[in-house]
Amino acid sequence: MDKPVCAQKSPYAVELEAGDHFWCACGLSKKQPFCDGSHKGTGFAPVKFTLDKKETKYLCGCKASANKPFCDGSHNKL
Repeated sequence: MDKPVCAQKSPYAVELEAGDHFWCACGLSKKQPFCDGSHKGTGFAPVKFTLDKKETKYLCGCKASANKPFCDGSHNKL
């Protein structure tokens, strides 16, 4: 697999608790935008990120962001 699958052409607005989170980088997870292990054998790996406090984040759904795992508006160019 050379490119990730575009899960959706918009960000996922998610309220997250403080702690570690794993964003799906391959686009195959059934638990978007989070990893469910579907990347095995694809050459992709989840992106770990840590929050210090509970907050809402906009996670990339198109998998094309230059600021992974966060949305940078790249979906507007697809």
